[in-house]
Amino acid sequence: MIDIIDAIKRARREVGEDGETKTVVLRRTYDAAVEDVWDACTDPERISRWFLPVTGDLRLGGHYQLEGNAGGEILRCEPPSLLKVSWIMGEAAGLSEVEVRLSAGSDQTTEFELRHTAVVPPEFWSRFGPGAVGVGWDLALLGLGLYLAGGSIGDPNAWQESEEARRFMTASGEAWGEAHEAAGGAPDQVAAMVKNTIAFYAPEQ
Repeated sequence: MIDIIDAIKRARREVGEDGETKTVVLRRTYDAAVEDVWDACTDPERISRWFLPVTGDLRLGGHYQLEGNAGGEILRCEPPSLLKVSWIMGEAAGLSEVEVRLSAGSDQTTEFELRHTAVVPPEFWSRFGPGAVGVGWDLALLGLGLYLAGGSIGDPNAWQESEEARRFMTASGEAWGEAHEAAGGAPDQVAAMVKNTIAFYAPEQ
């Protein structure tokens, strides 16, 4: 059983807007050495244990593909502190990049930051807001945290249909709404975005 509230509160969220270019940022601390977190984020065998199977030419300048998800080019790779990739879903074009920064904390902890910057069509942003990708990244960081602690959510497909998953995704959508409002989003518009995001990730049974 996951402590949903604790898992959500462990992450700090930010939203940035510059015209159609949007940025979502997640930060949290992991109770693991920076070298271990780096390896968990870059070793293909370990990535498949908490995220998705990945294939490709996994080196600087090479291309990767996550099973059933995004692919792109490895733009920067500076162990054990910086990984930057392009993040392309299907035939989508335009800027979409994900940057992960790691720094060693005290007592064998790691400060983790994920920044996803993309050009987002206005009609999509006005419907879903930052939660469209934010909830997905919350799920990824949850999986990484459980994995680093020696646990897991079990069968990902079964878990996605569970009441626990619904509560987590609902809390994540609401947390992204709070971050959006803190960044200047209009409350009524943000509320509608949150409602649409939660309906997408955790529809009523």
